[in-house]
Amino acid sequence: MGGVEHEDPPSKRVKVSSEESESFSNSSSLREPARCSLSDSMARPLESRGDDEVVGVKGVVKKVELVRIIAEALYSLGYEKTGAHLEEESGIPLHSAVVNLFMQQIIDGKWDESVATIHKIGLMDENIVKLASFVILEQKFFELLDGEKVMDALKTLRTEIAPLGVHTNRLHELSSLIVSPSQTAIDGTSDQRLRIRSRKKLLEELKTLLPSTVMIPEKRLVRLVEQALDLQRDACRFHNSLVEEMSLLTDHQCGRDHIPSQTLQILEEHSNEVWFLQFSHNGEYLASSSSDCLVIIWEVKVDGRISLKHRLSGHQKPVSYISWSPDDHQLLTCGVEEAVRRWDTASGECLHIYEKSGLGLINCAWAPDGRRIFCGVTDKSICMWDLEGKEVECWKGQKSIRISDLGISSDGKQLITVCKETMISLFGWESNSEKFIEEDHTIISFALSKDNRFLLVSLSNQELHLWSIDGSVILVAKYRGHKRSRLVVRSCFGGLEQAFIASGSEDSQVYIWHRVSGELILTLPGHSGAVNCVSWNPANPHMLASASDDRTIRIWGINQVNMTQNGRHSNGVCYCNGAT
Repeated sequence: MGGVEHEDPPSKRVKVSSEESESFSNSSSLREPARCSLSDSMARPLESRGDDEVVGVKGVVKKVELVRIIAEALYSLGYEKTGAHLEEESGIPLHSAVVNLFMQQIIDGKWDESVATIHKIGLMDENIVKLASFVILEQKFFELLDGEKVMDALKTLRTEIAPLGVHTNRLHELSSLIVSPSQTAIDGTSDQRLRIRSRKKLLEELKTLLPSTVMIPEKRLVRLVEQALDLQRDACRFHNSLVEEMSLLTDHQCGRDHIPSQTLQILEEHSNEVWFLQFSHNGEYLASSSSDCLVIIWEVKVDGRISLKHRLSGHQKPVSYISWSPDDHQLLTCGVEEAVRRWDTASGECLHIYEKSGLGLINCAWAPDGRRIFCGVTDKSICMWDLEGKEVECWKGQKSIRISDLGISSDGKQLITVCKETMISLFGWESNSEKFIEEDHTIISFALSKDNRFLLVSLSNQELHLWSIDGSVILVAKYRGHKRSRLVVRSCFGGLEQAFIASGSEDSQVYIWHRVSGELILTLPGHSGAVNCVSWNPANPHMLASASDDRTIRIWGINQVNMTQNGRHSNGVCYCNGAT
């Protein structure tokens, strides 16, 4: 850029590339200066250009800043000549001469000189000067110990580091190392090359301390581009593909074909209304339950086709709830106010039946360690059993009502239940603490997000409410459009990074909203009866299942051509057992 190809550009700055593997000595510079009449310390301005000059149609991008971060990007990518030519032609140095000197002093291990230079950079915040001086002198301390110069290290600690009055805890740690200096070998060795690498890491730490106007942060341009991609992705209502599939060459915009909206299969093995279904955590299985008292485990084949694996019979009443074990090797099923059964996924064998004398169980969930289970009981209590059926603990009182939903936080310390018609309890059973979500309408069901930060609540007024439960309980979004008047209709999170909300509906359709914007983006017709439950495959954002009163399960996917070209996930062939 502005240079002659056969001439080496002048060296104008100190550059440390995180990818460099060359060996340096303490006296060497980071880059050998080229033979040139220009100054070796910084670029010579070709003409006077104001720092306030802006580029772009909105007039918010300062030219000087843009050129500097482009130069930093070129150097970090290894394009030394091009970066130097950019500095020369633009007249805009990446760093000032004093900053270049400071960086070279760090790499050369000239600690006292670098501390003196940092006072000349022009930092207004004295605390930043102290913090930067601390990490520099800390490095000096470590290298003195590494060289077995214990008395010099002690002197540095007492006369240079301690007077700074910062990082008291780290100061104590350094003091303890005087007693055992053998623990301080840098990177476990005194090898010169690795010592230089540690100085590079020191320089990277200093860049995080000093203002970005003084030293451009590492890979700043790359981070800005990543932020732009994130914003485009978040603004895209249909984004359901991997991030690496996004291109810098065009503005990102997905189409509706990225959302599973085509019926790929219709599963018709149940003989009555299908009430509940749930994919396993690894996405390899789907379990469904019905008012026919039957539970079916389906297997998701490599090509995306769903096939029947086991019919689980034994419940005497309709099965209303299902919960997969953390490792997906076992399955809990709960009959309506009946018993909870534990099944082996591989064999389909019933391993245990959990009952409470004179009472019925209404829901079930696994502890994250897979060694205990929780169940709601018809007397409004919650019980915890070990796998062999021994009751470990029981919390009585208004802990649960006859709504078949039970959530467990990923650390196993919090139980989430509907404790009143319009109230959800978040019960810390170990700490005996409790907080609540209060709604104005009857709660129908709820779903917990994968990251345990959000709770999706379905209400009798035909709204879904999204609550943040990470810390304070805050209502963050509402979703409207689906129909519900008399049945239990369930909703779920789903898609890539759970960016979507899906719900069943009494009008025989599946509804899908964009989670952040709250926009209803798709309705999926196909069922001939109320859709009671939906489940999005956690391992495949292009696979959605819905259960209906029409006795069928529909597997929704995307067009096979798009799957082949655009995604890593496969739904297999567009196969259908019946009319689509």
